[in-house]
Amino acid sequence: MTQLHTLPELPYPLDALEPYISKQTLSFHYGKHHAAYVDKLNKAVQETHFFGKSLEEIIASAQGPIFNNAAQAWNHAFYWQCLSPNGGDESENKIIRAIERDFKTMQDFKQSFTDAAASLFGSGWTWLVMNKSGKLKIINTQNADTPLTLGQTPLLVCDVWEHAYYLDYQNARPDYLHAFWKLVDWEFVNEQFTAVEALRSQHSAQAKAANQ
Repeated sequence: MTQLHTLPELPYPLDALEPYISKQTLSFHYGKHHAAYVDKLNKAVQETHFFGKSLEEIIASAQGPIFNNAAQAWNHAFYWQCLSPNGGDESENKIIRAIERDFKTMQDFKQSFTDAAASLFGSGWTWLVMNKSGKLKIINTQNADTPLTLGQTPLLVCDVWEHAYYLDYQNARPDYLHAFWKLVDWEFVNEQFTAVEALRSQHSAQAKAANQ
C-alpha cells in the first residue's frame, strides 16, 4: 500500500522538552497517537478521491474518519512546531506587539488563553488565531476540529487532549498549561504571524490595483 502521508520528524529529541513534558509522554503522544492518525488516514483514503491530496485539501472537504484523521495529523504537526526546548522567550517582535494590541498585555493574553484551555470540556485544542479582519483571537476546537475550516489562520496551539499531559500531570490540566508557557516557541509563532501579514498586504495591494 502506498503511504500518502508520513509522520513528520519531531524538531527536537524525545527528551528535549523535559522536565515540562517527559520523554515518556512524547514517545506515546508522538510515536503512538500522532503516528496512528497518519496510518489510519493512509488506509482511509485508499480508492477515494482524496488519494494523493494534501492534508489541507482533505481537511477542506472531507467528513467523518477521513477528516478526523487528517485534521488530527495536521493539528499535531503544528503543535510540535509551537514547542521548543528553548521556548518561553517573549522578546519584542511583531507577534508580541500584535498580542499587546489585541489583548492589552502578554499577561492578559496568557491568562485568557490558559482559562480557555482549562475550561474546554472533554478533548480538543486551544488556539491563537488571526481572523479574516486581521484581529487576533483565542478559540477552542473540540476533538479534531481545526481553525482551517473556520477561515481563521492558526498561529499557536495547545493540545488539551488528555494524552498530551496525563502521564506527567494526571488530571491536573492547569499544571500542564503552566508548563506549556515555558516551551512556547515564540519565534515560530512570529513566523506564522509575519507570513500571514505579508499575504494580507499582498492581497490588499492587488485589490487596490484592480480598483484603480
